[in-house]
Amino acid sequence: MTKRYLENLSNHTNYVKIENGEYKLNSRYKIGKIDIKNGISILKLEKSSQKIYIEFDNLNGAYNDDIVLCKIIFNPKGKTKAKVVEILEASNKNILCYIKNKKLYTIKDNIVLKDNLKDKTKIKDGDIVIFDFDKILKNLGNIEDPKVDEIISLYLYNESFRQDPFETNNIFKSYDYEKRVDLRELDFCTIDPIGAKDFDDAIYYDDEKCELYVAIADVSSYVYENSKIDEEAKRRSFSIYLPHKVLPMLPFELSNNLCSLVPNKDRLAYVFKLKLDIKNCKVLDSTLFEATINSKRRYSYDEIDTILEEKNENKHKILYAITDKFRAKRLKNGYDFRNDEIKINLDENQNFKDTTIEHTSPSHSLVEECMLLANQEAAKKLSSIGIFRVHDEPTQAKIAKLIEDVNQLGLKVKLKENIHNTILSIQDKAEYRGLENEVDQLIIQSQQQARYSNIKHEHFGLGFKDYSHFTSPIRRYADLILHRILKTKKIPKDIEEICTNISQQERTIAELVWDFEDRKYTRAANKNIGNIFEAKIVDTEKQLVKLTKELVGARVKLENYSGEKLFRNLNIEIIDCDILSKKIIGRIV
Repeated sequence: MTKRYLENLSNHTNYVKIENGEYKLNSRYKIGKIDIKNGISILKLEKSSQKIYIEFDNLNGAYNDDIVLCKIIFNPKGKTKAKVVEILEASNKNILCYIKNKKLYTIKDNIVLKDNLKDKTKIKDGDIVIFDFDKILKNLGNIEDPKVDEIISLYLYNESFRQDPFETNNIFKSYDYEKRVDLRELDFCTIDPIGAKDFDDAIYYDDEKCELYVAIADVSSYVYENSKIDEEAKRRSFSIYLPHKVLPMLPFELSNNLCSLVPNKDRLAYVFKLKLDIKNCKVLDSTLFEATINSKRRYSYDEIDTILEEKNENKHKILYAITDKFRAKRLKNGYDFRNDEIKINLDENQNFKDTTIEHTSPSHSLVEECMLLANQEAAKKLSSIGIFRVHDEPTQAKIAKLIEDVNQLGLKVKLKENIHNTILSIQDKAEYRGLENEVDQLIIQSQQQARYSNIKHEHFGLGFKDYSHFTSPIRRYADLILHRILKTKKIPKDIEEICTNISQQERTIAELVWDFEDRKYTRAANKNIGNIFEAKIVDTEKQLVKLTKELVGARVKLENYSGEKLFRNLNIEIIDCDILSKKIIGRIV
């Protein structure tokens, strides 16, 4: 690779010399590839592991993966550094940038790509653009418009294709209902958030026979393997849930209509019938089959919570009592982490409006336990190879850090005979001190990230030996793959690659949503510069607080942090904000 570039540089005697008839690069210059990660730029050399750092100010218009010629800046007391002299090959296309003072900056890293920008298009400060090495391809809008936040997040995380229409040909098919089990007379119901539009699952419990039916949308009967819709669903892997909208994995014709288990409509379902041993809290037998159901009622979580509070006996209370017993048994090996979800609400202009704290309630627990049973039984029907949801136990280093953190809160915790008992001990002491929510956040931070695997492995957090994702094929591609495997008994040849890709996609989408929400918080904070907020220290290393009232959940970097203890409550003043970088700066008052 280097030889080709040397020949092109042969006229530059400062860079290249000739030795024994061959072109050689002068010792103070290097040719390599730019690698930018986590705010650091490194020149990667061919056939060398040497790390040469490049300050952003010395990139001179180069960006990630560009092949460049660099001049070495010798620094005997520090790291070897360099500055870009020439871009030999520009690799980057469609870079997301913004305009400020006639300069072009990358949004991701805040690197200057063009100085003294001269462009024939009408651009102004704050414009968000797509740049291709030497020209602006597209103006996406201005940072002053809150509606540009969605576009920024989609482009930053390479998900902008979700703005394109789906290919929806040939999804309306006819089916031989005679070959499916007819369950339309059973009183199935769905239980979901009030604003839900896609209904993956419905449940029915036969109290006399102790049989629980978990019916899941039969997406695989509509989305055929290797079809255009399947390829698109595979690329997306998940639906993206933003505060103001859903970017679905499947076309709305499927996700909100044909596949969705809406009330009073005949729908195809893939159903588990579970024979329960109520006394010993276990599944005696499970049968899986294709069926047709007709959900009789759509409930919200709030409605079920109200029903469960009624004094009279009803079918929902009977099922809740059963699932509560199963849950108690599950928690002997698994964990119950208090993790209230903060939901951001936006107004009609997509500005921050307020937040809603979504607490886990009995209705959530009822549905969760039913889904966990179905997910377990699905995994049990696989051999050691398939698609599984796995979760490794925390590393010893993470547990040691956890113990250190909670001891700083005065809990006086010691390592027990195993990790499970250590965590339970920490939770018991936290509950005694009234620090349940805070300590559970620390425990969650100590955990490994759950992932998808083609090899069966335990799920540490749930305490299950067999576990997969079966119950949400409308919004998760893993579940759709599992349905196909269970129906055909065939494992896709590229199952390992599928698991790796959807695990990565899951992390990408989570980061995309955080990026979007953090920018909304920053916009709101920008309107409150000079105002005082109640906050709590959540990260002593990064000197971060989280607001606990009004802009609940917003994370603020402290300018005058001076060793305050973790989870200390204090008042802070917002003093500066940058919407593009999502930085909110505050000071303790």
